[in-house]
Amino acid sequence: MHLQGRRGTMPGRTALGVRSLFGRAALVKDGDLVAIFHSIHRVMKAEKILKQAGKQVLLIPVPRQLTSDCGLAIRFTQDLRVEIEEVLAASGLEIQELYLRKYKDFVRLDG
Repeated sequence: MHLQGRRGTMPGRTALGVRSLFGRAALVKDGDLVAIFHSIHRVMKAEKILKQAGKQVLLIPVPRQLTSDCGLAIRFTQDLRVEIEEVLAASGLEIQELYLRKYKDFVRLDG
């Protein structure tokens, strides 16, 4: 089945077949944290390490309100912050920027 053709893209899908939501921020709920790593290599490595450690994280496009060279970030809930930072520190990775979703805004948190 083709996603694109003369009729265009299927509803709810992008040309790549990824679920399309109403903006990138829709992937981040109020109270969630967004971690930015500034390189595609680091964010992919962080996701792999965290998932192997059994942490509930999601690799997402960086929300439009935020900027990042690599374009990807990791989303997780506030209650996992300490555990996630510990797992990453043990692996030699640091979160470069950490943001809290507060209503429609993102508030930068200090490390």
